[in-house]
Amino acid sequence: MKAIIAEKPSVAREIAQLLGAHEKKDGYLSGNGYCVTWALGHLIALGMPEDYGIKGFNKTSLPIFPDPFILTPKKLKKANGYEPDPFALKQLNTIKQVINQCSSIIVATDAGREGELIFRYIYHYIQCNKPFERLWISSLTEKAIQDGFKNLQPGDAFDGLYQAAKARSEADWLVGINATQALTIAGNQDVYSLGRVQTPTLALICHRFLQHQNFTKQKYFQIQLSHRKEYTDFTSISQLQWEEKKQTEQIQKSIEREGRAVVEDVSITTVNEQSPLLFDLTELQKEANRKLGLSADEVLQIAQSLYEKKFITYPRTGSKYIPEDLWPEIPELVRILNTSDPFKTAVSTLKFGNFNKRIVNDVKVTDHHGLLITTKVPSALTATEKAIYEMIAYRLLESLSHACTKQVSHITIKVHHYEFQIKGSKILSKGWRAIKGILSDNENSNNKNEALTELPEFKVGDELKISKTELLEKVTQPPKLYTEADLLSAMENAGRSMENKEEQKALSNIGIGTPATRASIIETLLSRNYIVRKSKTLHPTDKGLQVYNLVKDQKIANVQMTAEWELALDKIEKGELNRTQFINDIQDYTAEITNELLSLHIPQENIPQLNCPKCQQHTLIIKDKIVKCPNEQCSWILFRTICGIQLSIKELTLLLTQNKTSLIKNMKSKNGKKFDAYLALDDQLNLIFKFC
Repeated sequence: MKAIIAEKPSVAREIAQLLGAHEKKDGYLSGNGYCVTWALGHLIALGMPEDYGIKGFNKTSLPIFPDPFILTPKKLKKANGYEPDPFALKQLNTIKQVINQCSSIIVATDAGREGELIFRYIYHYIQCNKPFERLWISSLTEKAIQDGFKNLQPGDAFDGLYQAAKARSEADWLVGINATQALTIAGNQDVYSLGRVQTPTLALICHRFLQHQNFTKQKYFQIQLSHRKEYTDFTSISQLQWEEKKQTEQIQKSIEREGRAVVEDVSITTVNEQSPLLFDLTELQKEANRKLGLSADEVLQIAQSLYEKKFITYPRTGSKYIPEDLWPEIPELVRILNTSDPFKTAVSTLKFGNFNKRIVNDVKVTDHHGLLITTKVPSALTATEKAIYEMIAYRLLESLSHACTKQVSHITIKVHHYEFQIKGSKILSKGWRAIKGILSDNENSNNKNEALTELPEFKVGDELKISKTELLEKVTQPPKLYTEADLLSAMENAGRSMENKEEQKALSNIGIGTPATRASIIETLLSRNYIVRKSKTLHPTDKGLQVYNLVKDQKIANVQMTAEWELALDKIEKGELNRTQFINDIQDYTAEITNELLSLHIPQENIPQLNCPKCQQHTLIIKDKIVKCPNEQCSWILFRTICGIQLSIKELTLLLTQNKTSLIKNMKSKNGKKFDAYLALDDQLNLIFKFC
């Protein structure tokens, strides 16, 4: 018998179905010489400080350097600490039983860094020493799974991947646990959460927010001229910008009196706008956030669902290319799209046998190739699944198209000694832009003032009549607040912001986080109440800004440092860097930031002394998320966030002294509707709503 361990039950069922393992057991499927079981994500994790005998937050215990790290079953956070997850314990026991009755193991967890870690941690925790092979697939179609089983790879071929995953896990523990405890101690036990990736990401958001808030808008003026030539109307705009309105009006009047402009320079160039590459996960998240308003996490969940339904390939990819050996399968994907009404018109613009091979690059394919549809025609999709599937399908068709060719015109005209610009372009060959019929995309264009109208012919010395002048009053704009799409770009391109050119070049393609983790980083900042979503933009909360102001000059907020770690993890995977050396460096770094954070002075919020309403004997502990009685026998607790609104100190005081808050507006019900209500405590001290 062979044991197969998948990452999720849904994937296990697909594999079992194909292998003929149809007999259902408790926690696994068996038959035809196989036992197919599954993890439930990360069943095993690194132990918490209490697992090393370190209880509470104590300055003398820091920094904490486990040697070795302890592996423990997944735990759930409870009011009095952490407890083992009963579902995790049950499934671990099942996996152990399955492995005990089998001679060897096939690893079928997701083919990537975290999937490898999930299996290896289980393998080491149950102290298994049986041989294992690796199933490495990029989609769950029948053909992909069959090909994968024909090409099983030795388990030790992925030791580098495991070492990188283990290094990432331990580095996150060292920095996250020590930094969180150090800042919490400095803050007199008001809990703060810090992390090697989440803190630089928070710094990006806060820095941009403060730039936006502190920006001083300034008025400036330009002059626009209207012209007509060869039955075509067009405008030109002054190259200069003026600060004084009166001065600009005087110049405008002198131009009106002149009434004519002379063509000084004509520049006409042909531009090839290359077709886009395939989506990787981050690019898909950015596009879906811009076009559909979906969060990065929502896009990941939708893409994962499409993958598990076998409609797309593995979504957690960081590559936009495919390997050469996959190219022969592409025409079949296009033929499948041609059978579906939404894509027939787009496919008709392509010429079979003349596809653009720009997406083929063996060197640039990472663990997984760029996102593709599969040969399985989708059915019964939700609206958002359909939208994401269509995005991936259209992107494939665009990538196979040839460049869009434009003729771009830049005309300089002169009135007196003032220069004006006329910009325009016309499409010579639609190329990839014919797929969706969108011939201009201002979001991605470098020439946002460029008109897609055909200009008449110009030559130097031509005179142009000025039919109208217009004074344009404009205002300088602050840096835009981050949308999730913008933030994902900033995280992805973190290495490019460095001043040292050599370091910038080395880290130009290294960001903070990975395509698979960036969504969870954003969600972590939201759950910590460090940031909030307002409309389509991300805003730091008061707490987020407080943390940023405390750590912005500390190493833990350094984007460059985090980007360098991602580079180091990549080297560990390739066998170019020793994991132990990396962890030793992380320990040195951890010791440094722990000392930095412990030395901080954090002014305390003016928190009132409120008695427990249940026991009436103890002063309540008021935290960012909860209010609780310190007496474990009493154990009264109140969560501060109610229907999306965090109760302020003022409202808490009213609730606990007068049993009723003021009217709280814009709370959100489970179905998403907003409502206003007072909050009160009933006779059993449970929170209730009171309406006007």
